Amino acid sequence: MLDFINQDKDPVTGKVMRKVRSFVLREGRLTVGQRHALETLWPRYGLERAGGRLEPEAVFGRDAPRVLEIGYGMGHSLAAMAAAAPEQDFIGVEVHRPGVGALLMEIEEQRLSNLRSYCDDAVDILTLCIPDHSLSRVQLYFPDPWHKKKHHKRRIVQPEWVALVRGKLKEGGTLHMATDWENYAQHMMAVMNPAPGFRNLAGAGQFSERPAWRPETKFERRGARLGHGVWDLLFEAV
Repeated sequence: MLDFINQDKDPVTGKVMRKVRSFVLREGRLTVGQRHALETLWPRYGLERAGGRLEPEAVFGRDAPRVLEIGYGMGHSLAAMAAAAPEQDFIGVEVHRPGVGALLMEIEEQRLSNLRSYCDDAVDILTLCIPDHSLSRVQLYFPDPWHKKKHHKRRIVQPEWVALVRGKLKEGGTLHMATDWENYAQHMMAVMNPAPGFRNLAGAGQFSERPAWRPETKFERRGARLGHGVWDLLFEAV
């Protein structure tokens, strides 16, 4: 787990090669249950960067539509989606171990055979582990908005990332993003509008309604009570 920590070192000098990342690894304390899940369930439900290029049929025992979610937090909505769509296979990527442990507990409790997780940097996992044209949907829900202008370079949604995602989606696959920061929503739209190989399902420059497959989170409901908006973007790979 957390393979990317060691991967940042130069193989010759041993010095850390600093990369601009879309996250900061501030890890909260693991609960007893989360720690136990990481120790006992990770070998069964965890995926490792060191495993190289993923062979989905070997992992899930079938060839089914595959969904990748980046930054699933504590995993509740991802587990709910996997439970609601047993005909699809789901892969999560999260860097924070408490969230990974919580998801492992959900997988075990709900007996979800169609859900696995990486604990790693999603950009590296997309680059090194996910086969090209293998995903039916990529989900990015409520990423860190990095709201200060000087930090906008840390936002994960950049042209290079979009091009990387496009290469992993099947034709007709979907990139689905959601944010509760209007400035970030506008940033996402500005990046996606000229992105080659994508079509806005809501029409040029338009945001989408929340699709049925995305559960409304407790975080989202709290924001709605405070008057915060939520913006969904749905783009099809063409």
